[in-house]
Amino acid sequence: MTTEAVSITEDVFGQTSEGKDVKRFTFKNKRDVEVEVLSLGCSIHRIKVPNNKGEFSDVVTGFEHAAEYETNVPSFGAVVGRFANRIKNGQFTLDGTSYQLAINNGPNHLHGGIVRFSMKNWDTQIEEGKVHFSLTSPDGEENYPGEVKVKVTYELTNDNELVIDYTATTNKPTIINLTNHTYFNLGGHQSGTVYDHTIAIYADKYTPKDETGIPTGEIASVDGTKFDLRQPVVLGGRVLNIPGPKPGYDHNFCLDQDPNVPRKLVARVGHEKSGRVMDVYTDQPGVQFYTGNFLDGSLARCKDGAVYKQHAALCLETQNYPDAINKPNFPSCVLRPGETYRHVCAYKFYIATK
Repeated sequence: MTTEAVSITEDVFGQTSEGKDVKRFTFKNKRDVEVEVLSLGCSIHRIKVPNNKGEFSDVVTGFEHAAEYETNVPSFGAVVGRFANRIKNGQFTLDGTSYQLAINNGPNHLHGGIVRFSMKNWDTQIEEGKVHFSLTSPDGEENYPGEVKVKVTYELTNDNELVIDYTATTNKPTIINLTNHTYFNLGGHQSGTVYDHTIAIYADKYTPKDETGIPTGEIASVDGTKFDLRQPVVLGGRVLNIPGPKPGYDHNFCLDQDPNVPRKLVARVGHEKSGRVMDVYTDQPGVQFYTGNFLDGSLARCKDGAVYKQHAALCLETQNYPDAINKPNFPSCVLRPGETYRHVCAYKFYIATK
């Protein structure tokens, strides 16, 4: 591990619709890797990493202006919550009390509702090579119980590892599931589809889902299925053969947890032409693999004039299982007073060796 300090600069990216400054924090390490994170949505705006010729490209999708991040329909780069992913019919019961959440994805609740964490302008603080983002979600916001205080810390290391550390506390029993929803294309965010990428996800099981994206409750073996990604596969040979409302992956993979390993390697993405590789580490029980199935080229004012068409990027969202509150056999997503929700994820970038 190199010890030279990573620089962090702060400027104003734009303003919210209420006239509040959207802060931008730019990390730069000894290897000239840069990461930009916005206070709006706690969103990763750019990640610039080198290829095998030493040329730098931005490998994440995003918007050019603050206004688009305020609505951010695809959740580019954002922290989503209070509950990432889907809850069936927007309904759950906790300690005998039933709750009805907003229906914003077919018949289901998605990513925390109408005004979700990804649409908020977070409070910020720079401290010892890290940037801390925080917000307080009031009791009853989006009809979730309990006041929840959330803190998300970003750190870029000199080993080209972007570490995201989440914590949350509550004053009433509630449910929580946070993730980051960055879309990656290791060829560069304007380079077309991810068909030329390889993917490996080190999971023996996954959660089959119904036609609306809700897990059936089964935890199924990947053996002999298109969900067996334990060895690297080229996405172009798989994505179009995964059925759904739009073809492609949008599935939760079940990860083995080891209390002695705080961050396990759970996935690897490779791009042969550029030589770029991204490893994903987490302590969470699941990772949602999404291949940008609903991108259709219609998003306006994207970065650098980019047009993001179907399968232009992929997401690896470390998190709990979808609809966990309604599936007793899934890991618990309940947070109670006196407890602290903790979630660590890291994305590490490097060049493949021949």
